[in-house]
Amino acid sequence: MRLIRKTLPLNHNLFLFGDDHEGMSNRHDEGWTMLVKMMKSKYEGCKENFGVDHGDIIEAIPCTDPRYDRSSEKSNYLNQIDQAIENRELIRAKLVCILDGNHPYKYVEFGNSTDKVCEKLGVPYGTHMTHITYETTKGNVMYRHYAYHGWRTMRSGADDPIRRDANLKLSLKRQLKDKFADCALMTLGHTHKLVIVEPTKSLYLTGGDDIKQHYTGSHQADSYIHPDHRWYVNTGSFMKLYGHGYSTYAERFGYDPMELGFAIVRVRDGIIQGIDKIVLETPKEETSK
Repeated sequence: MRLIRKTLPLNHNLFLFGDDHEGMSNRHDEGWTMLVKMMKSKYEGCKENFGVDHGDIIEAIPCTDPRYDRSSEKSNYLNQIDQAIENRELIRAKLVCILDGNHPYKYVEFGNSTDKVCEKLGVPYGTHMTHITYETTKGNVMYRHYAYHGWRTMRSGADDPIRRDANLKLSLKRQLKDKFADCALMTLGHTHKLVIVEPTKSLYLTGGDDIKQHYTGSHQADSYIHPDHRWYVNTGSFMKLYGHGYSTYAERFGYDPMELGFAIVRVRDGIIQGIDKIVLETPKEETSK
């Protein structure tokens, strides 16, 4: 667990991403390049971009594991660490922290590879979960953020897409809501799904001289924020399901396709205005056959 305080401008974009899995032959290299370019450019009129990496920065699968990718020339564990550092060189100053993950943890007896990458980049090591307090230049709290790599799966067996979407959102909320009560933003990596749950307001009435209607709500800097009034994000991944001429372990295990990508939190005047889902497209050469 790591507690972090970070000073940010009132207007900023916070990129939420993770599960890069450097070393996999089916890594979405073009998608990562897109992320880096977007973080170095203006987004929605704002150039102040920051990011939280939710972990599994390398594949780190032992050759004895059935998921080991023998088709990839990048399967070497040490080479993956070096490449993970290079991947983040251009955005190192924008990273609030990098979380650990269950994949690098497989080699923990040889040392903490994620911590090593953070040390080389000069980026705070977020451990497996991090509580971040974002403050103004005057020291006032804008909002707090609970970021967790994750460990459990998140699935729905519903046939109807409306119910399936609702089930995934509820599962995401249940995994996070009881961890910290003061966080307006709660985010999860690991599952590779790209899911966003917006705060929900409920109508209520008051009496007196007249009947008036109101909506429930919390201030994003409160010490207690009702679970229904928070933002929840499952941060997606950069690992494609299929590759041409070889079988990934996701293919062998029969995983279903899902949206690849990341999310961007838009903060203006210190207030979270919304969170955008950025879905990565499949490269044209992969859809031509």
